[in-house]
Amino acid sequence: MEKEFIEKFAEVLELDETIHLNRDTEFRSLEQWDSIAYLSLIAMIDEEFGVVIDGKDFQKFKTLGDLIDFIASKRV
Repeated sequence: MEKEFIEKFAEVLELDETIHLNRDTEFRSLEQWDSIAYLSLIAMIDEEFGVVIDGKDFQKFKTLGDLIDFIASKRV
């Protein structure tokens, strides 16, 4: 699921393939991160993984690993 999530995250942010993303990537520090990216990411997580994340929970996440772990915990 980790690889799939990272690929979909890159699609949502329309990231260049040269950007190396991993669990430790702090997504808020990416140049492409903005309010549109946030909304698109929330929608993608709901559509692709069937997990709804509210704003309070989302504020706690710093890295892609945080998001991946949260999604995994909700899908079990």
